[in-house]
Amino acid sequence: MPASEIRIGAEPLDLAAVAKVLAAPVRLALAKSAEATVAGGADAIAALIARGEAIYGVNTGFGKLASRRIGDADLERLQVNLVRSHSAGIGQPLPQPVVRLLMTLKAASLSAGHSGIRPATLSLLMAMVSRDVLPVIPRQGSVGASGDLAPLAHMSLVLIGEGEAILAGERLPGAEALAKAGLEAVRLGPKEGLALLNGTQVSTALALSGLIEARRNIAAALVAGAMSTDALKGSDTPFDQRIHGLRPHPGQQQVAAILRGLMAGSAIRASHVHGDEKVQDPYSFRCQPQVMGACLDVLANAARTLLIEANAVSDNPLIFPADGDVLSGGNFHAEPVAFAADTLALAIAETGALAERRIAELTDTTMSSLPAFLTADAGLNSGYMMAHVTAAALASENKQLASPTSIDSIPTSANQEDHVSMATHGGWRLIQMNANTRAIVAIELLAAAEGIDFRRPLESSKPLETAHGLIREKVGPRQQDRVFGSDIDAVAELISAGAFDDLVPGLLDDAQLR
Repeated sequence: MPASEIRIGAEPLDLAAVAKVLAAPVRLALAKSAEATVAGGADAIAALIARGEAIYGVNTGFGKLASRRIGDADLERLQVNLVRSHSAGIGQPLPQPVVRLLMTLKAASLSAGHSGIRPATLSLLMAMVSRDVLPVIPRQGSVGASGDLAPLAHMSLVLIGEGEAILAGERLPGAEALAKAGLEAVRLGPKEGLALLNGTQVSTALALSGLIEARRNIAAALVAGAMSTDALKGSDTPFDQRIHGLRPHPGQQQVAAILRGLMAGSAIRASHVHGDEKVQDPYSFRCQPQVMGACLDVLANAARTLLIEANAVSDNPLIFPADGDVLSGGNFHAEPVAFAADTLALAIAETGALAERRIAELTDTTMSSLPAFLTADAGLNSGYMMAHVTAAALASENKQLASPTSIDSIPTSANQEDHVSMATHGGWRLIQMNANTRAIVAIELLAAAEGIDFRRPLESSKPLETAHGLIREKVGPRQQDRVFGSDIDAVAELISAGAFDDLVPGLLDDAQLR
């Protein structure tokens, strides 16, 4: 299948485009209207240099060294030195989908023509994305202000034929990866190293990746929650639209509608719709619209912030060719991204926390009227006893990871850069948090499927029987104890692949963000 094309410099990148870039290799194409704009920015830099004007990061040092003037003969060396000296990242590499996205975001920022990048350099960056030449970028080393300098420096090394890159699954020296892809390294022009390094693209890509995964986990959690409600012989009355019309938070109303649709037509529900002994279900069942709706609203708000950032110019200094001005500012400060990542962390943690509570209720025979720990021969078999402990451990780990990162700051660069956002760290921890929540929801899906099996011959609704079938294709009923970890992994992989997404259509799409 040919790669999807993403047009840079035309329409703003939206969530659908972000999801495409994260999912698979893409082809980048620069809009015709942006070609002249990019060239105009580079020409403006050249004209200012020709007039002998001092321009930060072009013919001066960086940070605290901004007062040091650099001669014209050393302008290229200045940019190369910047890239090399700032390549100080350590730790495991960023995931390749995140690298592909951050390169795409960097290309979008540069295409606005306010960074002074030359068309040839932007063309190489875009060609690397199109041919899936993905630099090896260590994850640690950015504090989320003055841009994501260290990780973007490692990205930039490959453009000058240095560093390392992944091509077709092989880790290669940067120059070799370029050559194998039919590309040539560039020689950096004035300001180009700084333009490539300065920006919030790494933090933003990590946060957007976390957002997309959180949306997928929420979709699966809504399916799991509806299935658990049916397995518990719980009520769908709490999802009645009349209740939610009196408290019209958008997410709450959407989640209630989704849950109503998921449970509609269930024979299990019909079997106890009259004469229920239970008047009200536990909060983790009854309050799903209120809790998961709030999580969905958090995702929507974070998405708006992150899409603004994805289409923004976060370089410094900025070129305004029409005015002939070069202005120093602080668009590189990633505080909006840090706040968005922190709120995403809360939603991810709560998604897992609510699912863990439902697992606990399903395995407690006094609450569920199902066999203890969802096993027919409890005592000889432990059933879901330890699976729930795993869910509890992951939920608690997420609570610890959800602590805000944006409230931390530490001065750098001899106190010139004295307040930073820690947005990169805030975005990175979302990877582990989403993995934890995905596993919790996988355990709930397994437990709910087991509960549904104990309600046979009654059937659940059509969408929930579809979900049950997806689970049973991977994992059979637990008639006796067996190793549990591989079963959890199998269902977690279903969630990661989006197997439950179609059962929850329209969950946080671009139309909802307008």
